[in-house]
Order: sequence, then structure tokens, then C-alpha cells
Amino acid sequence: MNKQITDSIVYIGANDYDIDLFEGHYVVPEGMAYNSYVIHDEKTAIMDTIDQRKTKEWLVNLKVALQGEKPEYLIIQHMEPDHSASIQAFLEIYPETTVVGNAKIFTMIGQFFPNLKNEKKLEVKNGETLNLGKRELTFVFAPMMHWPEVMMTYDAYDKVLFSADGFGKFGALDTGDDDWACEARRYYFGIVGKYGQQVQNVLKKAATLDIQKILPLHGPMLTENLGYYIGLYDTWSSYLPESDGVCICYTSVYGHTKAAAELLAEELKKRGVPAVALNDLARSDMAECVEDAFRYDKLVLATTTFNAEIFPYMREFIDSLVERNYQKRTIAFIENGSWAPTAMKVMKAKFEKSKNITFAENNVTILSALNKESTAKILALADELAADYNAVEVSDEKKIDPKALFKIGYGLYVVTCNDGKKFNGQIVNTVSQVASNPDRVAVNINKANYSADVIRKTGVMNVCTLNEECPFKIFQHFGFQSGRMVDKFADFTRYEVASNGVPYLNKYANGYISLKVFDVVDMGSHWMFLCDITESVVLNDIETMTYTFYQKNVKPRPQEQVKGWVCEICGYIYEGEVLPEDFICPLCKHPASDFRKMA
Repeated sequence: MNKQITDSIVYIGANDYDIDLFEGHYVVPEGMAYNSYVIHDEKTAIMDTIDQRKTKEWLVNLKVALQGEKPEYLIIQHMEPDHSASIQAFLEIYPETTVVGNAKIFTMIGQFFPNLKNEKKLEVKNGETLNLGKRELTFVFAPMMHWPEVMMTYDAYDKVLFSADGFGKFGALDTGDDDWACEARRYYFGIVGKYGQQVQNVLKKAATLDIQKILPLHGPMLTENLGYYIGLYDTWSSYLPESDGVCICYTSVYGHTKAAAELLAEELKKRGVPAVALNDLARSDMAECVEDAFRYDKLVLATTTFNAEIFPYMREFIDSLVERNYQKRTIAFIENGSWAPTAMKVMKAKFEKSKNITFAENNVTILSALNKESTAKILALADELAADYNAVEVSDEKKIDPKALFKIGYGLYVVTCNDGKKFNGQIVNTVSQVASNPDRVAVNINKANYSADVIRKTGVMNVCTLNEECPFKIFQHFGFQSGRMVDKFADFTRYEVASNGVPYLNKYANGYISLKVFDVVDMGSHWMFLCDITESVVLNDIETMTYTFYQKNVKPRPQEQVKGWVCEICGYIYEGEVLPEDFICPLCKHPASDFRKMA
């Protein structure tokens, strides 16, 4: 299959509909796409090869795309065989091509192709460039995303990032990409999830580049709304929950534990929990269950005691989570046992080294089958898990709650508006109550901001008072991009719409105030909007985010220089002057001999 990506870049990959297990492990009912690209310039470059299952098709696509040209370079970004297996077949047809890769790539080429004879090779280092004519390619090393040799390539001419396995997903290209996140999430946590810090390192490098297209080695080419995809990768690699909700995973022998899990799911839904995912570990795709556990902020594990331990499927599932650095979640347990229940103790112990795990207080023990006492415990657990999601009700009789005004301080706020076609929001730090009887509020907004134009036209806005649980990504989302260029609410779900038709944040804010502009004062660089209050609501009692708190606790600090040793294989840093001779890298398991001292 050939597809024009830009005037100079052509897609030459192939779809595989016959594969049943990707990497011998992951079910792929919608097949798999193996991506490869041709860059036409004064010198033509091929970006990666393809799985041997589709070598013949790829070579035909390549020939069509070359249009009689001879390729100057074959750039190898990743040596996993689904991308490198056709190297030898390529060189047999185009033997004069120079193979481009880093030192680790050439080591692996020798391992995979011990009889390959190719004298023309170009070894590159991190940050080095390759000139093709009009364009210059920059190589960005991405070790352990998810192999140690991985590198990405940036084309500044077309503003394209060739992202190797990054931003990939399961599924062939013509199976529909309406829900990119679903299969991309399962792909990420299944394959890359262990290496969150390494992904964060790559995202920091990517933030310095002007990227308008991302071309991965699996899945669709990403050509618009890149903030959405990069934002998800930032959330996933930070191990932060993506959505509010509870994931329940259970195993059951005779149906009693299943009944408890189903009862809990029903009770959570009754209590207004925004999402409840219920998974039978013996019958569900394990990778889907792992995906759900990382997607939501709470997890319930329910299983029987089995040989004084836990049921095998539950053991496999927990091991999969811990192996991928599961953290920053609330976990609850339901155990069943007819004479000596020990499952809860065993499950809890498996998370003893996990970071930032909060264990629920109302865990449940079932003796054989649910009875009045254990059912009451299920209800108590439902109450505990649902407490954070309780919706705020505003009565018609009292739409203005004076306590909401107490939330205003010298702090940080998201001001939202509605231009009639889309919602918008921005970060503001100048909101103040300027009068009482009647209560009035002043909001200052820079004249250059899109929100200022909208509010000038509509005269309506909401002020969301951020609380101390608000993460940096909210400031990035509403403060680091312009509403003129993007729809900030297109993929943002943590909001509801107030009675004035303007959204407010239902998480990370402790209150919102709906305002109607009655006057505008020209302050030079800013408009000061003087407003009457039409509605004010307290959402929770979490402390208001002050500017000082943001600077000390939320805003990322510049990285301090670290003294120590760095693993040449995966980039892991051991802090200390002396590296023990018997030290083993905790990530890639290589010995001390593969470490070098940092300058």
C-alpha cells in the first residue's frame, strides 16, 4: 500500500490481517500494520523495513515509490524483527545503499543477520544529523522505548517525527481509527509501559522540536491534534490515571466471588461512579485488563484463596501490573475462603514495593458465599470508592453559595467561556472579589488572548478556582496553547456545563463562580471585566492552589546535575561516586561493565 504523506514522503507499509498473536502474546483481532516510509530528496532515504510476513509486498511498494530512483540510505530506527526482518532482502536488491544506525543497531544487525555482507554503513550518535539535500534529518536516541537501541528521526523540513514504536497501536490501517486511544493504550501498557521514565525523557526532547506530523512504525500516521496524542503519552508515562472510575478484576471458581464483584459494580454505578470496568481474569484478554487498571484511578482485586495463595490468573495479573510500575492508585481487595482466607494478605504483599498506592479501608472477606455481614461490607466499600465522585447538587432555591467566594485568593484559576461553537479556557491569576452587597468580581485577561475576545462578545464566563491536587498537565493544557489554534475541550472530559452554558472543571477545582459582565475597563495590556455573580458553587474542601504552592510543588524544576554512572544499554542512572562491581541494572539487567561514569 502506497500513500502520499507530504510532497516528499511516501508511506510504503503493509497490513497483516492473518496474524493472530502479535509478539506471540497480544491478540490482534483487527490485524497489524507494519509501517515504512520513503523520503524523496536529492538523496533518497528509506525509513525502516518490515516484518518478513510482508517482505514481498513491501518490496513491491518500495519499487513503485522509488519510481526508478536508487535509494541512498536505509535508516534503521529499531531492530525488533517486525521492523528489521527485511533488511537482508532489501540489500540483495539495493546493495549500494548505505545503512544508517547507531552502534547498538549495528550490533543487533550482526546478531540477526550473521551472514549479511554490507560494507556501506553510517554509524550515527545522538543528536547528529544527516543531510539529504533540502532537508536535514536529526537522530534522537530513545533507549528502552522499548529496546535499548531505539532511535527516532526528526525531519525539520516537513516538521515530521519518525517515532519508531512510539505512538503506535494495534490494528491494520483500514480498520477505523475513531477510537485511537483504546488500542494505543493497550499497546502502550503492554509493550512500553514499564519504561515510563524513558518515555518522559523522550517527550522532553520532543518538546523542543516543531512537530506537525508523527509517523510511527505501527498504526495510523498522526497529522492533526497532536496535543491529544502527546498528552495521553505524558499521562501514561507519568503513571497518572487517565479517567475517573473503578476497574474491578476478579477470579471465581464456583461463582460466589463473581457475585460479590458484580454486586460491587452495581452499587458503584448506583452511587454515580463515572465509569466501572468489570473483568473476569480467566476469560478476558489480560492485556485489556492491564489497560483498564492503568486507565482508571481505582482498582478492586477480588479472588479466592488457592493453595494458601491466590488464583493463578490473579497472580499473573498482579505480576503484570507490578512489572509495569503500577502506582498512584487506590486499591481495594475482596477475598474468599471457606476455611482459611489468605488471598488479601498475599495480594497486598505483592504491592509492597509499589509507589504511591493507597489501600482502601473497607476491604471485604467472604467465607464461602455472600451473607448479610459480607454484603454490608460490599456496600461500605462502594461508599468509600464512590466518595470522590459524588456530584455537586445546586438547588434552584439557593443558587449562590457565599462560601464559594471564600475560595478566591491570590492564586491560579481556569477561566472558561463559550463562543457559540466551542468552549475555551485559559489560566488566570488575577481574580478578586471587589464588592459585596451585591457581590461583584473583577477578572483581568490579556487583550491578546482568545478568551478576551469571546468574553467581550458574550459577556459570560466561569471562574474555576483550582485546588492543590491540580497537576501540571492542567496548566499545560489551558495555559501553554492558544484557543485560536486548538479546541481545548475537544478531548478534555473532566468538566460539566453550568446553567449559563459555560463549562466548569469538575475535578482539580474546589469551586466555580458564574459571572455576567456589566462593565469593561481598559487596563492597557489587559481588559478588566467587572462582573455580577449569577451562580457560585463549592465543589470540595481541598485547599485553593496559590501561586506560591504552584511554584514550589507543581511546576517542574530544572533538573539538577546528577553525579553517578549511566547504563550504556538503557540509560538508567546510578547516583554515587563508586559503582559496586556486582551491580546489576534494575531495568535492562546488564552488569556494571556496561556503565560509564558521568562527567
